[in-house]
Order: sequence, then C-alpha cells, then structure tokens
Amino acid sequence: MAYPKKTAKVFGLEGNLGSGKTTFLQGFAKGLGIKQKILSPTFIIMRKFEIRNPKSETNSKFQFPKFQTFYHIDCYRIEQLKEVLDLGFREIVKNPQNIVAIEWADRIRKILPKTTLMLKFKFLDKNKRLISF
Repeated sequence: MAYPKKTAKVFGLEGNLGSGKTTFLQGFAKGLGIKQKILSPTFIIMRKFEIRNPKSETNSKFQFPKFQTFYHIDCYRIEQLKEVLDLGFREIVKNPQNIVAIEWADRIRKILPKTTLMLKFKFLDKNKRLISF
C-alpha cells in the first residue's frame, strides 16, 4: 500500500496484555497536552483527541509539522482489516497533522504505512517494562 511522503506520524505498539501499552500512551497523550483521560478503546476500536495547543519545534535543520489530532486505535478485537478501513484509516494516516498510535498493530500489519515506528513492550516485573523499537 503506497502512502504519500508526508503522512501522519504512526506508532505501532506490540506486546502482551499488561505490558504497558496503554500506560505508555497515557503519558504520551499528556505530553501532547491532551487533558482527557486516555482509556484503551478496545470495544470501540478508535478514539480521537484534539491537540489543543499544537507545538511546532524549529531549529536550523528540522521543521516539525503542527499536529492537530491524536488517534488512539486498539486492534485487539479486530478480526478483519475491513473493520479498521471502514473507520477511515487510510485517510487518517495520510494526514500529516495526525499522530496515530495503534495498540496490537501486528493485527493490521498489512495496511500500516511503511514509515510506522513499531514499539515492542515486554513485561519484566510489576514495576518494570522493556520497550524496544
């Protein structure tokens, strides 16, 4: 599947239940300035959050886009790719003003943009997780 060069920032999260994916995204969303409580959208599949104060960081080498929307997708209960595609997935990941985080991303690997950053979560003990990418 081809996507234009300027696309959403897409993060795929993989790991067993309890490995820290949702907790990680709660902190991530807080860092984006999102005030709403981040809960895993297991039964509704996707939640959308407006980034109220999008920040643009600039230095002499890089210009980062202003992000407007954070999408949190949970594919744990996905049985067919069509379920995600019917939610407008292709349009969401094409928009460079979106940040998209997908829990259980391995279930929709075939439709993920090539630029997706995969994060793997591993449970080490009650208070420790290993995150690799």
